[in-house]
Amino acid sequence: MSRRRIAIAVSRFNRAVTDNLLEGALEACRELDVDATEEDVFPVPGAFELPLIAQQLARSGEYDGIACLGAVVRGETPHFDYVCDHAAAGILRVSLENEIPVAFGVLTTETIAQALARAGGEVGNKGYEAVHTIIDTLDQLARIEPRRES
Repeated sequence: MSRRRIAIAVSRFNRAVTDNLLEGALEACRELDVDATEEDVFPVPGAFELPLIAQQLARSGEYDGIACLGAVVRGETPHFDYVCDHAAAGILRVSLENEIPVAFGVLTTETIAQALARAGGEVGNKGYEAVHTIIDTLDQLARIEPRRES
């Protein structure tokens, strides 16, 4: 089996959190011997923009999977709900339409402290977990593919 290559789309909004998510994702890539260099990292303004970039990355045919990383922290307006809902739906759509794993590594928390806890803090690193999700999903897809050809 050839070495797997993934792209990482990461939100620049809430960088104190998303930089840690990216660090975790790159660490997982090194551990799992996955191709993902700085050239495979695509910074976007916020979580709302992740689906469009993921869609273009998926359509490029260059990647086996895409990790979408971001952090949306609830504020005093309903903006949180719209961003979270549309980011999640868009990322799911990209995965289903392109038949590749697109991991939802977007934190949706009540506070920055909760986000930091999930970005390398005491609750782990969801960026790291997103890469593992991609690889686990690729492994399952590889088990299914030979059956489709029968």
